[in-house]
Amino acid sequence: MSATIDSDTAWDAFARRDRAFDGRFVVAVRSTHIYCKPSCAARRPRRENVAFLADAAAARAAGYRACRRCLPDSVARDRQAVIAAAALLGGDAPPPLGALAAAVGYAPHHFHRLFHRLTGVTPAAFARTCRADRVLTALRDTESVTAAIYAAGYAAPSRFYADAARLGMTPQAATAGGAGETLRWVRLATPPGRLLLAATTRGWCRFAFDEDRAALHAAFPAATLRPGDPAWRTQAEALVARATAVPVDASLPRALRRTAFRALLHQHATSIG
Repeated sequence: MSATIDSDTAWDAFARRDRAFDGRFVVAVRSTHIYCKPSCAARRPRRENVAFLADAAAARAAGYRACRRCLPDSVARDRQAVIAAAALLGGDAPPPLGALAAAVGYAPHHFHRLFHRLTGVTPAAFARTCRADRVLTALRDTESVTAAIYAAGYAAPSRFYADAARLGMTPQAATAGGAGETLRWVRLATPPGRLLLAATTRGWCRFAFDEDRAALHAAFPAATLRPGDPAWRTQAEALVARATAVPVDASLPRALRRTAFRALLHQHATSIG
């Protein structure tokens, strides 16, 4: 079992059938000689009949067999499929759900549920966040908004303008490095790491990990930067709290979890006071 999870925490997760702990340990039941996921739907055994082991390999080595109900050996396969899918979604031409699921060996609706359960967001939301990153880079690197739209992978300008609220400013202002905009910003602790949040009067314009004021200035060199006041900071903290409340598989790569977390922020973002 992971050194970060003690037996009381593991038992509590098992008792609650908490899917967030699947893959972090397995539950070995001495009375039946089987091992399960923490989220297994089967009736709970007595605690004295349970042992918590690091993974399926450890359980098999100890003489346990896999539960046929929850299929604990599928956890690693599911996680690898999500990791592979995230790489495809982050490319220049993210595939539609059917092609994405086929590429990683799952049925579309099943994989949609699996991706959402492990990352907290849908494949489409994950792809939109990756594409938003590309379009901001493209806007900074070209004077043509239309060229930036296609360079970022949008099939048509209408698709881009549907997502344009993520910029927190007009595309023209983004192309000009935030000219004419005032950005309030703050850095907060989040599960995937230290996060910088910045917004204009139009809305949130940047969610970036491991960045500071200098990095924000580099992204928007023509904008005016101001630290958020206490009331504004409270809004940012509330947004982070909403995103943090969504379960995400902690064993996924940190870069993937960071993209998913930013997608959650966009989903929960509200108007800025």
